[in-house]
Amino acid sequence: MQENMIFVIGPPRSGSTMLQRMLGSHSQIYTHPEPHIVTPLAHLGYFDNVDKAPFDHINAAVAVREYVDDLPGQEEDYLDACRAYLDVLYGRMLKKSGVKMMLDKTPAYGLVLPFLSAVYPEAKYIVLTRHPLAVLSSFANSFFEGDMDAAVEFNDILGRYVPAMADFLRSDKVAFHQIRYEDLVREPEARMAEIFEFLGLPNEEGAVDYGKHNHVVKSYGDPKASRESRPTTKSVSAWAVDLANDEHKLEIARRMVEPLDPTDVEIWGYDKSTLFDKVAQAKGEKPKKDKKWKWNSYRMKRKMFMSLKKDIHSSARGRLIKRVKYFCDVLLRE
Repeated sequence: MQENMIFVIGPPRSGSTMLQRMLGSHSQIYTHPEPHIVTPLAHLGYFDNVDKAPFDHINAAVAVREYVDDLPGQEEDYLDACRAYLDVLYGRMLKKSGVKMMLDKTPAYGLVLPFLSAVYPEAKYIVLTRHPLAVLSSFANSFFEGDMDAAVEFNDILGRYVPAMADFLRSDKVAFHQIRYEDLVREPEARMAEIFEFLGLPNEEGAVDYGKHNHVVKSYGDPKASRESRPTTKSVSAWAVDLANDEHKLEIARRMVEPLDPTDVEIWGYDKSTLFDKVAQAKGEKPKKDKKWKWNSYRMKRKMFMSLKKDIHSSARGRLIKRVKYFCDVLLRE
């Protein structure tokens, strides 16, 4: 499967779903909603481990390492086993599709790149980066109703993805094509032609207008993805206006950017010393309201969960939920 695999690597809210839709519009590429089949495999104890599991994961990790060390080919034998697992899952989906290449776009893979690239060193990797502050702002606005405190408490998205992806780009161990979100939306036809050339596929200009294609897969794993039918520059500077109009958000953004290594940011395609320049330029601009904002089931569930989670460990509501959980655990215990 290696030569038939494409991986789009990018953090959440980097435009990866849009890129997936364009790639999935090519006649020789099949894609599927984020399958997350690589991340669990990466955390079985040999490459990475989990913090908690319904088994003794600490002893399991030690045992796996000891077992692999006793195999004739050691790590290569282990990688062969992991590759066989993925080959079956990817291969049978690709066979069902009847096309040439299989595309997996799962943002979490950006955090397990040493494992993924060791399993599939001959695959094609498309690395999508976006202005770090745009990623942070979009993450907070998309999943936390603009609550930056809740967003960074839940996930230090910049502190996790920027160095992990920079290390991957720096290592240059596998074939990859790097593209910035801002360049992709400004020149989609030219940039997609470059990507198709990298993949060894004929350029299909119509893939840029992904909304006009009758995709077999309707959902791409991101419920907050734009409803646009082709790339647009609407979001290129929206983050700057967002931060310029909220001093608290801006302070949090400065705090999250401060630990980032300037060389990591540079490898992403940006200059750490100028990351906030657009914010200063956006002073006085008012945020544009999203005319397509609609109350849907996803927004309703997010709003409900955020409301219930607030002060969950100190409120009477939290104590009630913990009590109900106790009874559910007892009832479901085997």
